Amino acid sequence: MYTDGGNVPDTYDAYAEAREEARFTDWLRERAEPAWSDATGHRFTRELGSDELDDDAFRRYLLQDYAFLETLVGTFGHAVGDAPTMASKGRLAEFLGTLTAEENDYFERSFEALGVPESAYADPTTTKTTRAFEDLLRRAGTEGGYAEALAVLVPAEWVYLAWADAVRDESPSRFYLAEWIDLHANEEFEAFVAWLRAELDREGEAASSRRRRRLERLFRRTVELEVAFFESAYDDGTAQY
Repeated sequence: MYTDGGNVPDTYDAYAEAREEARFTDWLRERAEPAWSDATGHRFTRELGSDELDDDAFRRYLLQDYAFLETLVGTFGHAVGDAPTMASKGRLAEFLGTLTAEENDYFERSFEALGVPESAYADPTTTKTTRAFEDLLRRAGTEGGYAEALAVLVPAEWVYLAWADAVRDESPSRFYLAEWIDLHANEEFEAFVAWLRAELDREGEAASSRRRRRLERLFRRTVELEVAFFESAYDDGTAQY
């Protein structure tokens, strides 16, 4: 009954029976341990908050994150198409605007400050981890439905809310570190992640046992890749430009 995820039941039904107010997304998060704790408390995020992160590491990370952004936007686009109501379509489309406007502006200013030429971030060399992450998101968005897209989007955004919230009281001197925290530790983003979770809670509650297992695998794999993504920032053998 208990496999991955320590003492967390391996079915949502068993998990719900043991709790008065069970949430599907809480079950997914707990089943994703220890990767969840590894991602949300990673050395990379701690050093980012304390202003100790090396510029080379952040430069490598930011180049890969920018390369990944296009795939993330595409997956949100698939979710917009599959969302069950106009209200949910509108909420997702609104967030797409944030990704393509506010965050894109942040990337461009940060690359300039870090001395990254436009030719490098316009066509970056991606790592094995980034390519695996992109492949996961594409498959979830194109081969599944709304629930599958949410199963990768929720952890991708929730992990960032969690680590940023943990360091939100820190004040890095470099603007590109401080603003990266601010982009993910604010009431608007917190509300959006809460809404995403509620969407996946509803979809998970209605899913069959077989589909729930698929959603769990997608969620856990996303968290595992978040850990690997942070780790790759320290690989000084990674090509930058």
